[in-house]
Amino acid sequence: MVLMLRKTLLFAWLLSSAESAPYPHGEHSIATGGQKAKNMTTGRAIYFLTNDAKNAVVALPINADGTVCNGTITPTGGAGSNAIDSNTKAAAAPDALVGQSALTIAGESLFAVNAGSNTLTMLSISASDPTKLTMVGKPVSLPGEFPNTVAASLKNSLVCVGTTGAKAGISCSIFSTTTGLSPMDSLRPFDLKQTTPPLGPTNTVSQTFFSKDQSLLLTTVKGDPTVNNTGFLSVFPVQSSACGASSLSTTETRSSPPGTAVLFGSAPIPGSPSLFVTDASFGAAVLALNPSSMTASLVSKQAIQGQKATCWATISSITNSAFVTDVGVNHIVEMSLEDASIIQTTDLSANGDPGLIDLKAAGGFVYALSPGNGTQQASVTVVDVSGGQGTARQVQHFLLGGLGVGKNAQGMVALV
Repeated sequence: MVLMLRKTLLFAWLLSSAESAPYPHGEHSIATGGQKAKNMTTGRAIYFLTNDAKNAVVALPINADGTVCNGTITPTGGAGSNAIDSNTKAAAAPDALVGQSALTIAGESLFAVNAGSNTLTMLSISASDPTKLTMVGKPVSLPGEFPNTVAASLKNSLVCVGTTGAKAGISCSIFSTTTGLSPMDSLRPFDLKQTTPPLGPTNTVSQTFFSKDQSLLLTTVKGDPTVNNTGFLSVFPVQSSACGASSLSTTETRSSPPGTAVLFGSAPIPGSPSLFVTDASFGAAVLALNPSSMTASLVSKQAIQGQKATCWATISSITNSAFVTDVGVNHIVEMSLEDASIIQTTDLSANGDPGLIDLKAAGGFVYALSPGNGTQQASVTVVDVSGGQGTARQVQHFLLGGLGVGKNAQGMVALV
C-alpha cells in the first residue's frame, strides 16, 4: 500500500520533463457551449510568478466577462528556483516550489517569494491599474532557505514566509505601505532534515496562511508515508505587544489528523473553524480546528478516483464549495465544504494541458495555472462557476508562451 502510494506521488512528480511592461502577444480562446454571463461579479486581476532565474510577477487584468487578457511582467529583484525530484534528482517542474501560495495579497500590497535568493519582495498595486506593480523598498533576506509560500495579514501588518530547504520553518516581518518590509524575525524551525534545494515533493512545507480572523498562522507540512514520516498542521498564534505592534508567537502547536498523510493546499471554510485541505495521497478532507487547543481532527475525507497528486485548493463564495487541482490530471474537481464529497468533475483534457497547479476563485470564476511541461506551453484556464454548485465550465484557455512564462511558473492570487 505504501509502495503504491509512493508510485502515485512519483508519477505526478515525473510528469514534467527592468520595468513593468505590457506584452502584446498573449493568446486565448473562448470555449463554445453557452454565452458568457452578463453583469457578473468579477475580480480585477490575477497574479503568479515566472519563478525563473530572474524572478518576476505576471499580472493579467480580468475583463468584465471574467476572462483575462494581456498584462504586465514585473521583476521581483530576486531569483526563482526548483526543488529536486527525489526520484530522478533532476530539477522539478512543473510544481517547482512543491507548495501553494508563492505569492499573496494584503490590501493593495503584493508579496512574492524568491526561492533562489532566499528573499521576499513587496510590491504595491496601482489603484487605477491593477497590472501596474511597483516594488516597495528592497527584497528582504530570510533566515530560512528555499522560501516557497507566503501569507500576509492586513489587520496585523504582518507577513510570514514558509521555507522548506536545509533551514526550514517560519519567519515574519512587519510591513508598511510606504517603507516596505522590516527585517525578518528569527526562524521558527521545522526539523525536516532537508537540503537546499529540497528533495520533494514529500517531506516539505506545503502552504502557510492566516485564519479568517487573522489571529492564527497555519502551515501544512507534508509527511512521507514511504519512510513512516508523519506530516502535520502547524499553528502559531498572533500576539500584540504593549506598543500595539503585532508579532507571531514562538509557541507552536502541531497536530497530525489520523487519516491524512501528505497535507498540501488548504483554505479556511467561511463561517466555520474548519479547514478544507488537499492530501496528495488520496484527494481532500475537511478538518475541524479546535480554537482552544489549536489542534486539528479529521471530520471527513474523500478519495478522488484516478488522481495522481491532488495538491491545490480554493474556496468559492459563489458556490460555497471547494475546487481542487491535480498536477498529473487535467481536471478541476468541485467538492463539498461539509464532508469533502465530490460535487462535479470538470474534464479539461481537450485543451491539451498536462495538469493544473495553484488556483484561485474570484467572483463567479476560478483561475487555474498550468506551467506546462516544456513542450506544452504554460496557460491559465478560466472556469465559470457563476451558476452555482455543479455548473463549472471552461470559458477560456489563455496561453502564456507569448509572455515568456514556462514550466517553472508558480502561484496564483486574485485581486477582487
